[in-house]
Amino acid sequence: MRGATKLYRRYGRKRSVGTLKTALLSRPAGAALVPEAGVAALTDVSFEVARGETVGIVGSNGSGKSTLLKLLAGIVRPTRGEVEVRGRLAALLELGAGFHPELSGRENVEIAGLLLGLSKAEIARRFDDIVRFAELEEFLDAPLRTYSSGMAVRLGFSIAAHSAPDVLLVDEVLAVGDEAFAHRSLEKFSEFEKAGKTILLVSHDLSLVAARCRRAIWLDAGRLVADGPAPDTVARYRERVAEREGEKRLAPGAAAPAGSIGSGRARVVAVRVLDGRGRPSGRLRSGEAASLEMEVRAEPALRDFVFGFALSTVAGQPVFGSNTALEGLDGEAFSGEARVRLEIPTLSLAPGVYSVDAAIHAADGAPYDYRRDVIRFEVTAETATSGVWNPRRRWRTEGGVRWKE
Repeated sequence: MRGATKLYRRYGRKRSVGTLKTALLSRPAGAALVPEAGVAALTDVSFEVARGETVGIVGSNGSGKSTLLKLLAGIVRPTRGEVEVRGRLAALLELGAGFHPELSGRENVEIAGLLLGLSKAEIARRFDDIVRFAELEEFLDAPLRTYSSGMAVRLGFSIAAHSAPDVLLVDEVLAVGDEAFAHRSLEKFSEFEKAGKTILLVSHDLSLVAARCRRAIWLDAGRLVADGPAPDTVARYRERVAEREGEKRLAPGAAAPAGSIGSGRARVVAVRVLDGRGRPSGRLRSGEAASLEMEVRAEPALRDFVFGFALSTVAGQPVFGSNTALEGLDGEAFSGEARVRLEIPTLSLAPGVYSVDAAIHAADGAPYDYRRDVIRFEVTAETATSGVWNPRRRWRTEGGVRWKE
């Protein structure tokens, strides 16, 4: 792909063209869509993928990931630039794409196989394997409209996987399948990798991309931001997401977000996550020092006040919480502006993204300003662990156990 740009027509509230005839008559011959008349889904994107590479594509919703796959699949053409794919290509881009809802699963296998370039003889030879992998033997002759979304995804992926593609494009639709099918799909990916096939995978499962892809491409607002080793690209993307979340949740001078609770007698002005050197950071390393800091303001002065922080996973699982009262600090006076910092000498958290709550409240718990999910940060580590605690540790064995060097 070289310099690929894709523009989609911009529509206002009123369309000046109502029919195909008027569209043809109103558009000058040879006229092309210009940037002023369109919305850029992709802008000047260039990259090459070598045979046998497994490449993940990450980015927020609307960043251009699906448009990129559609260009590679030949479903849409670039407005500018070049797109070239070598070898047989199979694409699983949208739920139910290429299927006819009134036809049976059996008939859809035959039609989809033909669309992927298989002959009738090839489809017949692979038919049983396709059905067995999708686990749809009992529903094979039922109309596709009676299938659940998960069943349709299993059938579509199985057809694509058994079409012997040189290049496989997979969009987020795999997230619809159940856990057992996801494991089988990953096993199939491993088979493709061993056979030297090329895979491009769009997914919001960043852990999957970091673990299963050798390389990742990060798109943002239709532009290529990063292209490199998957763990590095995913880490950069996560850090940027954490920074943006923090900016949205509590910008200095901004109105209190929806997650703010309290009387307003004291205010949380800003919240930061600091690394071991006291620098603001959205990405910390497990086992190293870190701090949580809040800028606060009280007008008029307060004599009854407590400062507190709480950490949780982004899924809402509590991780840690503390406040100045629990630590034995008894407030005497708080007026004007101040800065409060909770220092953590060793941040023993497992890799992942965490959410911070910040609060100022009275000794009886009545909130002055309680900010939920005010900022997020990522924790990285050399080794993975289960749960959220990642302590320093060492394995010891005695007796008849021997480890490889």
